Amino acid sequence: MTQTSQWPVPKDSIRYVVPAPIIRLLSEHPLTRDLYPRAFGHYRRATGHHMHREHHRDNLLIYCTEGKAFLNVEGEPYTMEAGDLLLLPAGVNHRYTADPDNPWTIHWVHYTGPMAEEFRRYMGFNDATPIRHLGRQPRLLVDFNGLLSVRQTGFRARGLIHAANRLRQLLTAVPISVDETSNKRQAELDSINNYMREHLDERITLEQLADLAGLSPAHFATRYREQTGTSPIQHFLHLKVERACQMLDTTSLSFTEISHRLGYDDAYYFSRLFKKTMGQAPRDYRHAPRH
Repeated sequence: MTQTSQWPVPKDSIRYVVPAPIIRLLSEHPLTRDLYPRAFGHYRRATGHHMHREHHRDNLLIYCTEGKAFLNVEGEPYTMEAGDLLLLPAGVNHRYTADPDNPWTIHWVHYTGPMAEEFRRYMGFNDATPIRHLGRQPRLLVDFNGLLSVRQTGFRARGLIHAANRLRQLLTAVPISVDETSNKRQAELDSINNYMREHLDERITLEQLADLAGLSPAHFATRYREQTGTSPIQHFLHLKVERACQMLDTTSLSFTEISHRLGYDDAYYFSRLFKKTMGQAPRDYRHAPRH
């Protein structure tokens, strides 16, 4: 049984616990057995909210949108504030207490399944990083509220199967939402990406992009990968391949002409890059049936 806090839930807050028979169904159903929720909710200004778990069987994701709370995770103290996302994986000793003077408002979900650890890594959490600062993310609020849409359905299995897949959507949105940079650095990244899109007809070097950012090539490449998960030159190539796909779909231009328009004099070379990215040659892409 999921061990939720015993905080008395007021009328403007929600605690939804999935019944044990439905949890068994979700743990066996092919569409949900890899990852499924056990409980979820939304607490507003949770005065007096506290919990201590020495061992717990599921994973707990908490998104704080207001206020503050004090945590201890495996002996390490943390403070959680608005915009923070906390992940407490199964088995981790933890306790938390809402700030008496400024209690937190949170969305939360307990979940489990064989894929939970894979999702933990995908979201960027590890033993040294239980909290990530996202700021206010409307996307996550929509996804958390999507879980709560199953209320008042009488614990219908189909509704909770849908909720389990909304959970996947929520977890996979976290890396998209994470903003580990300042507004200035995000603006710099947007500027670099806009420059790439405006110069798809050219061959841009790493040195050129680094000059735009005012950094050394090595420092720029490292920072760009940290922010995006890919190298700047790889991203530029993918933008070119996306544009090539668009032209193959919407024009009768030969691939040689398309290559020239995208800055490649050697169409055979660009064709190899295209195939490596798309998994098929330009000719096959153009003639593949699509609806």
